Amino acid sequence: MYTVTVSREFVAQHFLTVPEAGPEGEWHSHRYKLELQLRGETLNEYGYLVDIDDVTGALDRAIDRYQDETLNDLSEFEGLNPSLEHFARILCDRLLDDVEAPEIDSATVKLWEDETAWAAYERAA
Repeated sequence: MYTVTVSREFVAQHFLTVPEAGPEGEWHSHRYKLELQLRGETLNEYGYLVDIDDVTGALDRAIDRYQDETLNDLSEFEGLNPSLEHFARILCDRLLDDVEAPEIDSATVKLWEDETAWAAYERAA
């Protein structure tokens, strides 16, 4: 199995909408670290699982959507608590929709909200 991983950092804001959210229920920022890991068993004719420039472009477009935004205000979070887990899934779906590489079998987004806490979401391509 081949694996290609690309990561980026960005800042976004949110507030949790669950009962008794404590300090996380107040509007605040996180410096997120996003890691996109793509996996597949075969390479294309050029020896790539995926073109890293294509992945970088998809990451840049995704980050442009969320950089300095309040997640609660975005349509993809409507009706959702903007948890780290939901955000990881939303990012994974967006990135897989934006990367063209038939050799990819699965993808995982690992998303850190600080130096000690992260959530991941994995799906088949």
